[in-house]
Amino acid sequence: MPSPNNTDFSPSSFILSGTPRLEVARFWLAFPLCSMYLMAIVGNGAVVFIVKTERSLHAPMYFFLCMLAAVDLALSTSTMPRMLSYLWFDWREISFGACLLQMFLIHSLSAVESTVLLTMAWDRYMAICHPLRHATILTNPMTAKIGLAAMARGVLFGLPLPLLIRRLSFCGSNVLSHSYCLHQDIMNLACTSITANVVYGLTAILLVMGLDALLIALSYFMIIKAVLQLSSRKERVKAFSTCVAHLCVVLAFYMPLIGLSVVHRFGKGLTPLVQVVMGDVYLLMPPLLNPIVYGARTKQIRRRILRWILHH
Repeated sequence: MPSPNNTDFSPSSFILSGTPRLEVARFWLAFPLCSMYLMAIVGNGAVVFIVKTERSLHAPMYFFLCMLAAVDLALSTSTMPRMLSYLWFDWREISFGACLLQMFLIHSLSAVESTVLLTMAWDRYMAICHPLRHATILTNPMTAKIGLAAMARGVLFGLPLPLLIRRLSFCGSNVLSHSYCLHQDIMNLACTSITANVVYGLTAILLVMGLDALLIALSYFMIIKAVLQLSSRKERVKAFSTCVAHLCVVLAFYMPLIGLSVVHRFGKGLTPLVQVVMGDVYLLMPPLLNPIVYGARTKQIRRRILRWILHH
């Protein structure tokens, strides 16, 4: 294992950390994290299974929900097993190639999730503001094309990141501040200029997550405007209630993402524990909360789950 203080350090591997001031409780901390991971796997897996097997749910709204659950499954699986192996077995070392792969998956899947959330907001906008055109525009083939476009966008967003990291020279410490690999975390260990990494990272996140968040906000502005024009209070409540689950999921994704980006770029004076907590919340909360929120708010999914429980 390379020494963290070796000034001739070659990035053949990195050393994971992620529990500052909690080393004694690290073993026990893994149990609630493992429980959250299993709940995320079961919840998102159930959503994918129900949408796939229930023919009445073969509609764009539920296909987008299935995409969201699949992305959450991939995102949590790309990080949690490695994190748990560190917490339980003290497997701190991760090879340079594995670290870059994990970094690529985290950032690419986050971009895919952001795109899916934007598409779901557009789906709600069309359903409420243009209900007659909704079924003719958002067909099942169009939904499949949107899913492929979301994946392509995520790959294009994440692909330059490993290439930008490979061009850097490293020296001194090889200890990461998280128990997984993030672009911002790795580039800060370099002893050469990281200007290209900073410029691309900031530009990409503004053009992907930032633009998506702006368009989602615009969609909800138009939705609220249309809902307020309805004559009946009951109709207004019914129309907006279809958006509550999606709005909760959007907040659960973007709030930790914004917090983590701000902490990494402007929180140099904060304790390392703050960065770690923000990073864990960013990766763990959306996959855990999304199936719970949609399971509670979507009648068809809730009935299917209750039917399955009662029959077993």
